[in-house]
Amino acid sequence: MAKVYKDSQNGIKKAAILLMSLGQDVSSSVIRYLPESTIQKISLEIANLDYVEPAVSERVTQEFMELVTSRKYVLDGGLDYARNLLNKALGSQKAKSIIDTLSLLSQTEQPFALARKAEPHQLSLLLMNEHPQTIALVLCYLQPDKSAQVLAEMPEQVRSDVAQRIATIHSTSPSVVQRIEKVLESKLESVIDNSLEAIGGVRSLVEILNAVDRGTEKKILDDLDQENPDLAEQVRSSLFVFEDIVALDRAAIQRVLREISTEDLTLALKGASAKVSAMIFTNISKRAAETLKDDIEFLGPVRLSAVEDAQKRIVGHIRRLEEAGEIILGRSEEDAIIL
Repeated sequence: MAKVYKDSQNGIKKAAILLMSLGQDVSSSVIRYLPESTIQKISLEIANLDYVEPAVSERVTQEFMELVTSRKYVLDGGLDYARNLLNKALGSQKAKSIIDTLSLLSQTEQPFALARKAEPHQLSLLLMNEHPQTIALVLCYLQPDKSAQVLAEMPEQVRSDVAQRIATIHSTSPSVVQRIEKVLESKLESVIDNSLEAIGGVRSLVEILNAVDRGTEKKILDDLDQENPDLAEQVRSSLFVFEDIVALDRAAIQRVLREISTEDLTLALKGASAKVSAMIFTNISKRAAETLKDDIEFLGPVRLSAVEDAQKRIVGHIRRLEEAGEIILGRSEEDAIIL
C-alpha cells in the first residue's frame, strides 16, 4: 500500500518533503552539505514516501521560506528586530514559534559561533595553553582558512600534535563540545564584541593545509611522517588528486607525461573527466593522441579499482617531482610553476 503523507510534524519528514518538492537537481546540491547521519535519515524517509498531498508540500515549503526570511532578519538587525517584524507580519504566536526554531538551530547547527567571529590571532593566544586535543576539536569547527591561521601561529611541537589529532578525530560527544564551547566563550567575551557528530578526519586537515603556506604544510607533513607515516601519506594523497592535474601548466604536464608509463596513463584516462582527457591530448603529438584514444577504447570495461590505482600512481609521481623541487604545484588560483 502506498504511503501517503497528509501532515508532518517531524523535522526529518519535513526535510524529505521539501527536498522532493525542490526536484532532483536542486536537492542533490543541497543534500551534500548535510551531515552523513542526517542524509541517511532523510534518504530513508524519501524512499518510504510515495505521495504527498499538495497542501502539505505547500505548507512545508512555506514554513521553510518563513525560516529563511526570518533568519535574514536576525542577521540584518538582530533577534529583537526579527521578533518585531515577525510579530507584525505573522502574529505573536507564529513569530514565537519561528524565533524558537531559529534559536534552536543556531545552538545545534553552529557550535563555537563566537569563535568563528574572533580574529585568528586572538584565538591563537587563547588556545595556546589548552590541551592539543581541545585545540584540535575547536579548529575542526572553524572555517578552514581561520583554522589555518591559528595553526600557523602555534609552536611547531604543538602544531604537529594538533594536526595529527585533527586527522584522527572521527566523532565527539555533544556534551563535550558544549562544555568546551562554554569555557572558550567565557574567555572570548572579554576580547570580542558581541547524538555524536562527525567532525575532523583527514578531510578537515587537508582543508586546513590547503589554506596554509607551503612551508607550514611541509613542516606539518614532515612531522607527521615521523609520528604516523601511513597517516602522512593519506593526507598527502588527498592534497592533490588526479583531477587536479588540470592545474599544471604546459611545461609541468609534459614533464610528468614523459616519465609515467603508457599503461598507467591509459588506465587513468579511462575514468577521467573530459577536461582532464582534453588537457592530456593537447600536450602530446596528434599521432600519440590518436594512439592513446585507440588504446583507451581497446581496453573495454575495466575495474574501477584498477583505474583508481593508476591515477594514484600518477599522483604519487607528481608529488615526488614537487618534493624534489622539479615542479611547484599551484595554490588556489595560482598557476603551477616549473623549475
